[in-house]
Amino acid sequence: MMTSLSTKRSATIQSVSIAARFLDILAKADGPLVLGEIARRARTGSSTAHRYMQSLVREGLAAQDEVTGHYDLGPAALSIGVRALRRIDAVEVAARAMKALASRIAASCGVAIWTERGPTIVRWYRSTDFAISTVTLGDVLPVDNTACGFVFQSHLPKDAIAAARKLQPASFRGSRPPGEVLDAVRRDGGAELNEHLFSLLTGKAAPVFNAMGEIACVVTTVSFVKTAEAEGHREALFAAAQAATRDSGG
Repeated sequence: MMTSLSTKRSATIQSVSIAARFLDILAKADGPLVLGEIARRARTGSSTAHRYMQSLVREGLAAQDEVTGHYDLGPAALSIGVRALRRIDAVEVAARAMKALASRIAASCGVAIWTERGPTIVRWYRSTDFAISTVTLGDVLPVDNTACGFVFQSHLPKDAIAAARKLQPASFRGSRPPGEVLDAVRRDGGAELNEHLFSLLTGKAAPVFNAMGEIACVVTTVSFVKTAEAEGHREALFAAAQAATRDSGG
C-alpha cells in the first residue's frame, strides 16, 4: 500500500514537471507553435505532447487556434503571469542581489532609486573586506558626478533630470555628460567613474528594469580601483543587474 502511494505521488509530481516544461516552451517561443515543434523542443513523442497540450488547453493554460491548430499560451497562463509581475518589487530583488554580491567581492554594494532630488540610496551593504563610511541610507548622490547619476540620465526624461539638478546643492553640480557618453552607458549596460569623487576609489552602476521596460532602480558598487580590476567588479555588477532585471520580469 505504501509503495503504491509513493509511486502515485512520484507520478503526479513528474506530470506537473512535464506540464511545466511545455508551458515554458510556449513562453519562450516567438509565437504560436505546431505540435511537432513543441514535441521536438520538449524531446517527447507527438502523442505525449498532444495529451499534455490538450490538458493545458482544457485548463486555459494553453490555447489552440481552431484554423491552424497552432498552440500558444492561454488566458489562465497570462493572468497568472500578470498577477505574479504585480507582486514583484524590483528594488527588493535588486537588494537581494547586492547583498549577495557584497558577500563575494571587496566592495560596498547598494541600490539607488530616483527621487525628485536625484539618485537616492535605499539599500547599502558593506563587505567584510571593504567599507566606505561616506555613503549611508537615504543619501542623495550627485546627478553629474556619479556612475549612478550617469545611468539614471541615460534612461530618464531630460526634464526629470533637469528638475533634480536644480534642487541639488551647488557642490554636487558638475559638467553634464555629453550625449555620446550617455549613449555609451546605454550600449554598455552601465557606467563607471574612477577616482572621480574620492581618490583611489571607483564607482560603478547598472540599471535594473521592470516588466514595463522602465528603469526601476540602479545597482552600484564602490571599491578600490585596483581591487575592482583584479576581481572583475564591473562584470559581476553588470551580471547582477541583468539577473535582477530578469527576476523582476524585465
